[in-house]
Parts: sequence; C-alpha cells; structure tokens
Amino acid sequence: MTRPPAEPVTHLDDGRFRVTEWRFAPGAETGWHVHGHDYVVVPLVDGTLLLEEPGGTSRKASLTRHVPYARRTGVEHNVVNDASEAMAFLEVEVLGDALQAARLACLERFAAAWNAHDVDALMACMAEDCAFHASAGPAADGRRHAGGDAVRAAYAAIFEQFPKAAWTQGEHRVAGDHGVSSWRFVGTDRQGATVEVDGCDLFTFAGERIALKDSYRKSRTA
Repeated sequence: MTRPPAEPVTHLDDGRFRVTEWRFAPGAETGWHVHGHDYVVVPLVDGTLLLEEPGGTSRKASLTRHVPYARRTGVEHNVVNDASEAMAFLEVEVLGDALQAARLACLERFAAAWNAHDVDALMACMAEDCAFHASAGPAADGRRHAGGDAVRAAYAAIFEQFPKAAWTQGEHRVAGDHGVSSWRFVGTDRQGATVEVDGCDLFTFAGERIALKDSYRKSRTA
C-alpha cells in the first residue's frame, strides 16, 4: 500500500540553520533519506513513530512533547507515522559546517583565479552586491570599488599593471561570516620592475560568495 507523504514546512533557512516542521497524517512517511547535517528533533506532540532502517530492520521511537534529542550526520531511515493520530515535530539542522566548507572552497577558487589571471572566475566568487577595498588609495581604508562593474574593472587593472603576477604561499581561514587569506605576491610590472611582498585579504561573505575583499600588504623600504 502506498503511504501518503509527510508534509515539510520550512520555517527558517538562513545558511547556518534550517528549521523544518514535519507534519504526519496517520500513515504518512518522509520517504527514505540520509541526513547530510547534524540535527535536533523537537517533538510538538506526544507519540510514537516507526523508523525503518537499512537492512530491513525497523524500530519504534517514543517522542515526548518539547523534549528534544540530537543525531549526527549520516543517519539513514524512513520515518513513518503508523499510529491513528497525527504527529508533528521540528527538525533543526545545523548547516554551519557546510556553509563554512563552501566559503573555504570559494577562497581556494578565488586564489586559483588570481593565479590564472581569470577575471570571470574571480567575479564568479563575488556576491552580486560586492566591493573591493584596495591596499592603497586616497582614503584611510584604501581606494574603494563598489559594485560588480567597478570591482571587475579594478581586478582587470591589476593584471594590466602586472602582466606577470603570482600569489604564492596562500593560506585561507573562515570563521562565521568572515575569512582571511595570506599570500606572497611576486610580480613584474609593465616597466619591468619586480615586486615581492607579503599581504593578506580580509573577506566578508554573503552566503557562499564574497561580499567584500579588503586588501593589506607590507610596505617594503630600501
């Protein structure tokens, strides 16, 4: 007999957490699934659910209203309400680790794009509403470039100024909505002068992409 599907209602999905209310009519099921994130279940009513598990096994899980329990990534099952009364619970998924991994991967792609002199790839890492604060300029925070067109032009100008350029010894870190990359820049400008200097970028993210690149570098003296 075909079971009706349980009804998922998403109440929050902000990149760090996803809160889904699962509503089960009598006989309803979630369908088989593997949890991709750590999660917490908060029962909204008292009751019992049937958990069908790999290998053909199953077991009953007793839920007590407002008494939460936690599970880790990788749980695989089908959740079934085989009772005669409706059931419901909140599922709170912890997405932070996945988002942090995506942001770190973005910084790695960003660094590779600089070394490839690929402006399109650089802009693919930037958020739609983005900004770039250069390490030098007329203001205390350097020269500001706001908006995709301005940022693209600023990045292209760097490659125009330094036809030969590499960002070596790159290291990347992400914490919450912020990230940092450190590097050593080695380049030759259009006049043939060689520059070798350490620096870093401070990043602010919007979702998985970069909203702000704020650059700093050492100032070498003779």
